[in-house]
Amino acid sequence: MTPFFVMSLLFGLTFGQTAALCAPSEYIIHVEKRECAYCLAINTTICAGFCMTRDSNGKKLLLKSALSQNVCTYKEMLYQTALIPGCPHHTVPYYSYPVAVSCKCGKCNTDYSDCVHEKVRTNYCTKPQKLCNM
Repeated sequence: MTPFFVMSLLFGLTFGQTAALCAPSEYIIHVEKRECAYCLAINTTICAGFCMTRDSNGKKLLLKSALSQNVCTYKEMLYQTALIPGCPHHTVPYYSYPVAVSCKCGKCNTDYSDCVHEKVRTNYCTKPQKLCNM
């Protein structure tokens, strides 16, 4: 192997996470309430991407500080509220949702994040759709 190749490989392994991709990504949330006539498609941003983790299989041999299971999570976020159209007067027609401003690799905080990856997830409308650009 040439020295240039070895240095490039070491640089990529060392600084690979900085280019990795944990960043705000566009996402569409579909929101509907049983009482309302429409489904609302909301354009927002979520945190998504790759974060470097370490395998904890060798946990008896490693220090606790060496064991990390980081996820791409919110660094900064704000909440916005949308009005779901076609709701009767006795129903609260508002839906609040998070908008990712910036992201980081870190521990998953269950206060505001879903830390479990579900195999089957539905994100679609069963009613006529209205688009909400926030």
